[in-house]
Amino acid sequence: MLEIRHRAVLEPGTTQDAYDRYFQERDMLLRDSFYLWLVELLHPSPDGLLVDISCGQGKLVELATVRGLRAVGVDFSYRGLLKAQAAAPAAAWVAGDGEQLPIADRTVDYVTHIGSLEHYEHMALGAREIGRILKPAGRACILLPNAFGLLGNIRYVRRHGEIFDDGQPLQRYATRQTWAALLEQGGLEIERVVPWGEVERPRTRRDLLRMVCRPQKIVRGVLAALTPVNLANHLVFLCRPARGPVAPRHIPTLAGQ
Repeated sequence: MLEIRHRAVLEPGTTQDAYDRYFQERDMLLRDSFYLWLVELLHPSPDGLLVDISCGQGKLVELATVRGLRAVGVDFSYRGLLKAQAAAPAAAWVAGDGEQLPIADRTVDYVTHIGSLEHYEHMALGAREIGRILKPAGRACILLPNAFGLLGNIRYVRRHGEIFDDGQPLQRYATRQTWAALLEQGGLEIERVVPWGEVERPRTRRDLLRMVCRPQKIVRGVLAALTPVNLANHLVFLCRPARGPVAPRHIPTLAGQ
């Protein structure tokens, strides 16, 4: 497992403070089609409850709510939640830590956890919280970065001699099997792994026009589709709560997590 720690997690203060500063200085948003694609992967029913853990500015929750889903965004950054509330005042927002969620056991139908678990101080606690709040028949969609993404980190290292740093206080990269082990130890059963090469089918008119104006995105999308799952830039784990106890196993790359 590869790890990047910035001064924000080494000096006095909290990671929450660091993220409040982060959201004060910049936005953390991707295309609408990206969030819509992730929600579609869960095949949610309108009467189910979806919780987006570490929702940031809440775009996924906003889009899910517009499409009639019951969605709640949870984050410990007040500035992130303020941006989310300003963009979607009718949606539900909760201040809470992903390592200790203010949500009762087995009450949630769907969980989305998008590019956030790798930034936790204690990732194992975050993984356990996902399994704890899901109903027995619930489903989770968890996106994590691949340490050896062919068009991501490998390409970046070839150019710069260093792994990509997105500027967040704490960042980790791992392989598909290491991430799978972390989620399984958290009480989740992995049903499917979907690769994401940072390109998805446009689901809005705006995103369609953007892709038409940037044909290089189409080329990148084709290349990503031909890339083996284990070398994808990001890995989307579709999970359910484990049906029984998970046998402990030692994963060297997870030592200390």
